Amino acid sequence: MIGGSPREERYGVLKERILEMERHVEDYQSYLDLRRFGAIKHSGFDLGFERMVMFATGLDNIRDCISYPRDRGREDP
Repeated sequence: MIGGSPREERYGVLKERILEMERHVEDYQSYLDLRRFGAIKHSGFDLGFERMVMFATGLDNIRDCISYPRDRGREDP
């Protein structure tokens, strides 16, 4: 029910992944600048409502538990 992960802080790795995902680097430039100019290593964790629903209902995929799903190509402006 709790998820966590370290955040990638290496500029080159982040930029390469953006390109692999066929995204526009310009859209992520402010985030990349944070990494380029000295971000600290950090991580996070979350005890989310969707995870609790997934556990309580026995569903296999957390996407089935999200109240307001954001489908690719249908994001809010």
